[in-house]
Amino acid sequence: MQVFIRGYRDETLDEMLRAEGRGSAEFFKGCAKCKIANPLFWCARQSCIGPGMYCEKCIVEQHRQLPTHMIEKWNGEFFRALPQNKLAVEARLQLGHVPGSYCPKATAAHKDFVVIDTHGIRTVKLNFCGCDSTITHRQQLMRACLWPVTSLDPQTCATFNAIRLFEVQNCLGKISAYDFVRSLELLSNDDGLAAPADRRRAFRAIVRQYRMMTMLKRGGRGHADSGVGGTGQGELALDCRMCPQPEKNLPEGWSEIDWDRMDEDQRYKYYLLLAEDANFKLINRNVSSEERDPVVDDGAGYFCNRADYAAHIRKHVDEEEMSSCSGFQAMFLANAKKVKGLRSTGVGGVTCARHNMWRPNGMGDLQAGERRFCNMDFIFFSAVLNFALLWLVLSYDIACQFSKNIWTRMEGLPEKYHLQIDRLNVRWMVPNFHLPPHKKGCHSAFSFHWLWGAGCTHGETVEQNWEFLNGAAAATKLMGLGARLTMLEGLLGFHNWRRLVSHRLILKRRMAEAIKEGRAHKTLFDAFHAGLSAALPEAVEEWKTWVEDWEKNRHVENEKNSPYEYTEAATTLKDVQLKLATEEYDHTGDGTKLEREETPSTFLAMGLGIEEAQRQLAVNIKAVGPNPTTSQRLEIIKRRTQLRGRIKAFRKQQKTYMPKVRRYLTASQRLVWDRDDKEPEATRLFMPSDLPNAGARVKACAAGLDSVEARLRTGEAGEALDGLRAGLRTRTATTRFKVRNWSGQRVLTRGQGILRQINLKIHGNKLRYRYARQALLKLKGHGAWEEEFKVLTEDDVRALNERALTEEEKASREHLRMAGEVPEEGGIAALGDVVSGETHRHLSWIWYAVSKKEGEDERLHEALRVEWCKAYLRSRRWREELVLVEEEMRRTIEYGDWARRRWLTRATARTVLLGKSEAMSAEVAEGVRAYALEQADREQRTNEELRVQWADTSARRAISAGRKSAGSAGDCGGGGQGEHEVGGGVGV
Repeated sequence: MQVFIRGYRDETLDEMLRAEGRGSAEFFKGCAKCKIANPLFWCARQSCIGPGMYCEKCIVEQHRQLPTHMIEKWNGEFFRALPQNKLAVEARLQLGHVPGSYCPKATAAHKDFVVIDTHGIRTVKLNFCGCDSTITHRQQLMRACLWPVTSLDPQTCATFNAIRLFEVQNCLGKISAYDFVRSLELLSNDDGLAAPADRRRAFRAIVRQYRMMTMLKRGGRGHADSGVGGTGQGELALDCRMCPQPEKNLPEGWSEIDWDRMDEDQRYKYYLLLAEDANFKLINRNVSSEERDPVVDDGAGYFCNRADYAAHIRKHVDEEEMSSCSGFQAMFLANAKKVKGLRSTGVGGVTCARHNMWRPNGMGDLQAGERRFCNMDFIFFSAVLNFALLWLVLSYDIACQFSKNIWTRMEGLPEKYHLQIDRLNVRWMVPNFHLPPHKKGCHSAFSFHWLWGAGCTHGETVEQNWEFLNGAAAATKLMGLGARLTMLEGLLGFHNWRRLVSHRLILKRRMAEAIKEGRAHKTLFDAFHAGLSAALPEAVEEWKTWVEDWEKNRHVENEKNSPYEYTEAATTLKDVQLKLATEEYDHTGDGTKLEREETPSTFLAMGLGIEEAQRQLAVNIKAVGPNPTTSQRLEIIKRRTQLRGRIKAFRKQQKTYMPKVRRYLTASQRLVWDRDDKEPEATRLFMPSDLPNAGARVKACAAGLDSVEARLRTGEAGEALDGLRAGLRTRTATTRFKVRNWSGQRVLTRGQGILRQINLKIHGNKLRYRYARQALLKLKGHGAWEEEFKVLTEDDVRALNERALTEEEKASREHLRMAGEVPEEGGIAALGDVVSGETHRHLSWIWYAVSKKEGEDERLHEALRVEWCKAYLRSRRWREELVLVEEEMRRTIEYGDWARRRWLTRATARTVLLGKSEAMSAEVAEGVRAYALEQADREQRTNEELRVQWADTSARRAISAGRKSAGSAGDCGGGGQGEHEVGGGVGV
């Protein structure tokens, strides 16, 4: 770009202006075709036949089959646009005959016949063929690749190219039909002097028809004698080729395997992992009616059968609302939303949890948000209609509640929706990002991190998919029922196809990542395991047994103690104060009360409390800004008065426990001591840690006072870290909740106030931790305690779903600080990206902090146990991911082979015209066969290409450490990595 800007703009401007004239004389001295002198016509913008000039007769002949191109005429000074129907030589498009010929029985179309094309909207002259009266005008237009809007006496049509262009733009960029047609109108006439006819409504109808018929065509309904009427439920939806599909991509004999004898490492290859969620953006107002705008092919695609769905919902009108332990509380917000005038308050959907593919019949409208089980029940069971596998895993952000009584509720559904599976083989999970706000009891029982066979599945795929659909929310909000469902079905199908294509590269990338990460985590775990086995062999064996037992029974006993969680709570400031108080009471010897109520620990605890109050007040004053309101000034004065009183009480006790403190301060500290601060939040207390050195503390303080402060500061640091983590989790949950559910200026403004308060608390805990750590460093010097309480940088203060700041973002936040504002703490949230998490462990160190006290073996052993179990599971997850990705590659190719055989069968399966009993014409039979063979060829070429693309990855997999590590430390507690006799290998 810099080269262009510096040296080519003048030249380019000249070339653009040159294109407004006729160009070189050799192009206009004679007609490019008949060579007659002084030709005056050419195709506008040289759209089709180059820069040559033509006479009027030749230009008409050249464009007889291109009626939508604009012709321009040279008037001696410049070109003037001239529609073809205004030319002196009549240009008529003849249908039903080869180009250049005419029908002796031609019938002229309407004089204002309009064609919508990628070049613009044109009024054209058109003749229908009258040779065969059985061929309707509609059929003649279709055979010329022109889609008519009406079936009888059509007067408007669109070219197939224009429809396909809009389809892609609408799916990718959510360009509306209104904007697309408006852009064509501007291409046709941008000065408004001769605006083309308004055909926006007609084009919308054409697009809807096109989407309906394209789904039927791609679903193979044109290759069966039963035609459109024989379409089965979910038949038009595009399958996920990476998921297990019986009779399509599973090995022959898979259903006859002895599963009890099969290694657990191989059994999970046959899990079907799904994810369910609700979306409140895709609302639909109660406009039009089903009679005027009917649903076509009900239940044939991605939406569930409306008739069955409505019958089920009517039985649960008075159903009680969901309860939930989740901090997101999505269903409660849905209750508060206004639903008056809405046909649908959103949609519920089901995808596969590893590949982001929408399930057939896995979508349904909601009538009261997500607050009732009946809606989500039906959508879930509809998505697993005709389920034929043995294991099922469902991810849902409220799975802990949804799974309760699910089988009882299933009995209320029609029998065909009943899930025929051993109920103990269904696993209920909560997606990784949604899990932290749940109650602690849910964290292990519903975590993908600890699910045997989950690999690196995170369960958030359905959340990621909503982003694509939300772009269509504004367009579908005011659509009629049928039009909306047709548009959403088209978007869902487009999404599935693009995901299927993209996974050809994603699977290769995932395999490479699994090999790399698998080796790394196995090496780390092997070293950790070897060291612990040498020091604590019995404990390690106990942990192994615990992990295995918990994994076998977690889906039966959700409350079972998890090996991945601490059984004791972290030591807090209150814990330390309680222990110190107990020790001080015991020091009296005979159990009598102390002579005074004040003790060293209560004195120092008072100082810590005052420091915290000072920090909070300083932060709040900064947040208020330089111009507080009257009520804010009054609140600040009250807090300062109260704080000044607390400082006065502290000084009184300081005379007892630190009587010589002033004498041992530095010169600059004495100046601060003697200064009468008008702002109590800036007053220095001079705790023992504030004295210059250990010698000064011995002389200025009561015996042991510095060690008491060190213990209190340890508790304060731990408590501050706990508060910091809790604040970050709360902010993440609130932000996610706001993005998904809040709309409207008033609600968003109120939400910003909530987030501001949360950020102030995070900022306060950050400052509290830093003060506590600095005091510990002065009191204890460098030592082992720093392993637990590390230096807290700005980059460390970020939540699980946040990335570190870039240098530009750091500068921006520093600018806010310099301006006196309190900026947001933490990194940049990646709400739509669930890549970095427990599996990768690329987190801030604050999420790894182990709460333990030196010298307490039980705490130390517990910390080692939790870290060993997590390291073991991380190593297993990556090994499982390797197995799963390899199996997904094999399934993809196997499905392609099956699809090829199916299309080859379809090529000759049909015998009659659709909707009639008579035999097909030769032309229809040829088209049916050609399309089927084209699809079969596509499947074959794709599989050949995939075998080549994946060959190197498969070779790397064959020599990776994971395949050769059976029986190593990384395999403790699980089966070997060898392939089972059924379904092994990637097949490339």
